[in-house]
Amino acid sequence: LGFYLKKEYELELNQINVLVDELKDLLDGENCVVILRGDLASGKTTLVKNYVEAVGLDDLVTSPTFSLQAIYSDKIFHYDVYNKTLVEFISLGMLEEFEKEGIHFVEWGDEKLEEILNDYGYKVILIEIKKKDNKRQYTINA
Repeated sequence: LGFYLKKEYELELNQINVLVDELKDLLDGENCVVILRGDLASGKTTLVKNYVEAVGLDDLVTSPTFSLQAIYSDKIFHYDVYNKTLVEFISLGMLEEFEKEGIHFVEWGDEKLEEILNDYGYKVILIEIKKKDNKRQYTINA
C-alpha cells in the first residue's frame, strides 16, 4: 500500500492534542478516510472526540458500535466496524458513505477495507494505537 509518511508518537492522554494537530495538518480539509486500529480501550474514540473538539465542534462523540455510524456537523463521519464483517459493512451500503465530502474515521477497519478504499482512489490514513503503561504509542501511516 502506498504510504508516503510514517510518524510515531508516544504520548500521555493529556498530550493527545499533539497528535490531533498533526492530523489536522495532514487532513487539511480534504476528503479522507482515517482508519483507526488498536485494542479495546486503546483510545480510538478518544482520538475522534479530541479531533472533533479541535475543529471547533461541540457534538457529543461516542463510539458508534451499535449504530455503525455517527455524523458530526455533516462533515465528520465516525464508523465502528468491530462487530461487522467487511461483507456486512458493504451490504449495508456503507461503502457509498465514503463518497460523502468530509473526514471519515473508521474504528477497527482491517487491511481488506484499506485495500478496497485505496483501489477506489480514496485518500487513506492509518493510525495504529498501542497501549504502553499510562501512555499510547500512535503510528500514523499516510
